[in-house]
Amino acid sequence: MIVLGIESSCDETAAAVVSDDREILGEVVLSQEEHKKFGGVVPEVAARAHLEHIDEIIELTLKKAGVKPQELDAIAASSGPGLIGGVVVGVMAAKALALALNKHFVAVNHLEGHALTARLTAGVTYPYLLLLVSGGHCQILVVKDVGQYERLGTTIDDAAGEAFDKVAKMLNLGYPGGPMIEKLADQGNENRFSLPHPLQNSGDLNLSFSGLKTAVRKIIESYSPDGKVEHAILPKQDVADICACFQKTATECLLIKLERAIKYFKANYPDGNDLVVAGGVAANSYLRMALERLAKNNKLTFAAPPIRYCTDNGVMIAWAGLERFQKGLTNSLNFKPRPRWPLDENAPKAAGAGGVKA
Repeated sequence: MIVLGIESSCDETAAAVVSDDREILGEVVLSQEEHKKFGGVVPEVAARAHLEHIDEIIELTLKKAGVKPQELDAIAASSGPGLIGGVVVGVMAAKALALALNKHFVAVNHLEGHALTARLTAGVTYPYLLLLVSGGHCQILVVKDVGQYERLGTTIDDAAGEAFDKVAKMLNLGYPGGPMIEKLADQGNENRFSLPHPLQNSGDLNLSFSGLKTAVRKIIESYSPDGKVEHAILPKQDVADICACFQKTATECLLIKLERAIKYFKANYPDGNDLVVAGGVAANSYLRMALERLAKNNKLTFAAPPIRYCTDNGVMIAWAGLERFQKGLTNSLNFKPRPRWPLDENAPKAAGAGGVKA
């Protein structure tokens, strides 16, 4: 069984072909450079870039895979959540191929693409505990099967990756900010500044990064003659120290809630053996090492996709599409792309208004 996956939900135009024996036959990722000068992704610019490159990306992917279009069993596309202009481009391309080739179309939730990647790259089995952490999303979930998720906690404001990017912007580190913060943090003193751990004692597993971001802002403002971030003048070492302290504290915020989530997971899913991290922030080596220690201390196996598959890519969409196709979960060509699409939309909520009680 062979599936083509198309990803265009943000600023990567990507496609990949995977098979049911967990082989990646071919893949192409085109990262849009146009957004760097704006300090963030501009939806209209992203959509136009997707439209300009989608056909050649698909063609090159099939060529790399050595697969003829007629040999495909299904075409999958990231169909939300995401920037709707880009999502529409990928979905329409997938629908057009499905119609022309008389193949099945599979609408993939972008978050499910991230959530299932470790099953392709590490052979993880259901159920498993998942930290899904990216620029737009931050959730703790139990992955029970394809399309079956129990959300234990989520961010009530900024996602972790969003906080990384905003702190990087305040420090004039450029976009994307996460990799720059990680690089500078290696040179910094992570204990120099004391930063808050929002919702540490909230009684649930929800997360918050807005207060942490604000605390960093106040530190940066202290270096400004007029109290404005944009006029702050920071020595290089101080920038590195701020990065290190922010990275450490953000990681600790995640670990505090995950420690509690693991207790719930082990009590309610005794057959589960894995702690998985996925999403763009999962590429952060500091976080990965901390999660690996956490898993080991709790007698769980830690799994994370290779760093190249943490950020948006076609492989994750192709694999999620294949898993859904194997379950008979295909979609009609009338499917409408969704700018918002909760991963646990049809799942019963865990105990407590905001998720599992800690």
